[in-house]
Amino acid sequence: MTNENKDQFKPADHPNDHFIMTTVVGSYPKPKWLNRMQDLYEEDDGPVDEDDWQEAQDDAARLITEEHERSGLDVIVDGEMRRNEMVEFFADRIEGYEFNGPVKVWGHNTFDKPSVVTDVEYDESWLVDEYEFTADVADKPVKVPITGPYTLASWCFNEAYEDDAALANDLADLVNEEIEKLVEAGCRYIQIDEPALATTPDDHQIVGDCLERIVDDIPEEVRIGLHVCYGDYFRIYPEILEYPVDEFDLELANGDYEQLDVFKDPEFTADLALGVSDVHVAEVESVEQIKENIKKGLEVVPPERLVVSPDCGVKLLPRDVAYGKMENMVKAAREVEAELDAGEIDVGFAHASADD
Repeated sequence: MTNENKDQFKPADHPNDHFIMTTVVGSYPKPKWLNRMQDLYEEDDGPVDEDDWQEAQDDAARLITEEHERSGLDVIVDGEMRRNEMVEFFADRIEGYEFNGPVKVWGHNTFDKPSVVTDVEYDESWLVDEYEFTADVADKPVKVPITGPYTLASWCFNEAYEDDAALANDLADLVNEEIEKLVEAGCRYIQIDEPALATTPDDHQIVGDCLERIVDDIPEEVRIGLHVCYGDYFRIYPEILEYPVDEFDLELANGDYEQLDVFKDPEFTADLALGVSDVHVAEVESVEQIKENIKKGLEVVPPERLVVSPDCGVKLLPRDVAYGKMENMVKAAREVEAELDAGEIDVGFAHASADD
């Protein structure tokens, strides 16, 4: 794998020589009417049938895809309008899982924690239809987030495998199969979500082994990112640099960049997708504040290896706040690029300025 495939996502009419790619991690607030339609669809003998529900999801995916584009993002997703929860959605589509009922995760939020009761098997595609619909609607490149095998293994009850490593390896083979189908459909940017890595960092080798299986035979021009939610990053760095991915998407704004120095020594050799907007704060940061956050990324990597996004999915925010964060993030990135072009920013990337 190489990390030299970012420029394929640079718009032909990009206003600056420098290119700090802007994207999102994945989830976005669902329109209130979509949640209401789902309630009606799930009613016994309710007024919403399968065709109605499909049309509602299509409308929501089209609406949010266009909202992402209107904000100016370089790479977009559909806000995961067709998904419920990041484990539950995939477990429902993998042979070998069964569901036991909702489990409380935080606050008043729950998810239907599944059990693996037999060997996992790939049945039918999980995301190709979603990708093809979004790509058809969008004028911008489309990224596909997919929950990683380690999280799919860790956040379930394992009743069929010797340990989570064995389960995760089998799941990695299924993820590889799905990614191959996405690539065949034209997708060039795939993000593996492994939030469980930050909570159980001692298992970083399992994640690395899974990633090796996932990227097997995937063309180099396909960009593979790894999103790791907030955690004790010093416990997995620099070991994660061995992972065969192009970029690491890290949640650092939430911790006020206290862990930024972790990634300065040894040198960060991959692309950095830096969280520059705190998704836990229901306020839109100013363009100036986001610019300062972007510049923190330039302490770790040179501009050509920097990507910016919100810290994590924004589905729990008010929709107007989520949009405002995206819009200001794009404005901030474009202003930083222009200042870089003009030589007005002293890039703090240590390995690029060792003589300072």
